[in-house]
Amino acid sequence: MTSPTLADAHLDLVRTAARAALAVLPTSEALHADEPRADIPQPLPSGQAVTARFTGSATGEVVVVVGQDLADALRESPLGALDLTTAVRPALEAAASTFGPVVLDPGLAMEPSVALSALTAKGGAVLVPLSDDTQIRGLVALRLEPWPGESAPSQPANWNAAQAAPNTAQRSRGLDLLHDVEMEVSAELGRTRMSVRELLSLTPGAIIELDRAAGTPADLLVNGRLIARGEVVVIDENFGLRITELVAPGNEHA
Repeated sequence: MTSPTLADAHLDLVRTAARAALAVLPTSEALHADEPRADIPQPLPSGQAVTARFTGSATGEVVVVVGQDLADALRESPLGALDLTTAVRPALEAAASTFGPVVLDPGLAMEPSVALSALTAKGGAVLVPLSDDTQIRGLVALRLEPWPGESAPSQPANWNAAQAAPNTAQRSRGLDLLHDVEMEVSAELGRTRMSVRELLSLTPGAIIELDRAAGTPADLLVNGRLIARGEVVVIDENFGLRITELVAPGNEHA
């Protein structure tokens, strides 16, 4: 059942977002994105859902549902219980980034029926099942506020734009209040994709080849978002990163 309320251009964006998420989603079998729909497919695949809000070039929510086999494999990994939201985060980011540079919330794991019901209850949600030709194994769902080309929700008649917009001094003070807020900063040497089978076969001493050549700059990420690149250095027996390049917004994939 294709969503009757969205233009073809919007459905194309949703298809692109679902394929982008699927490309980085850790799965144990080959899946493909089915046609977008406005209703929750039944029966839902058994498993877990991760939901997150995003803001930036677009504002909205994204939900990714993964099968129970992946959730179990992460929980019973030889490396110990692995966090599901961390494993699924690249798929959430890939889907949301289809609409431009965005900042994604940490994400929350919950039951698929709860996550999807909460999303569709707000209206305007589009769901893309991920199947293996025999049954649905996962799902990507999106909701934007508003969708591209749609007007933002109208304001109440007594709304005063001049009163709602803070002056420059107020904005500056608002930013000052954030100066002491701590954010997670991490350095990334590279990435790779592994099947669940390969993940479970890891043993001490195993070597994992990353997607980056030796000597290439490492990435500096703030809350999972790329902001700079640099070279790895050693400072008092600890690793550090000497910044060589600041990444402008929108150039994260350059």
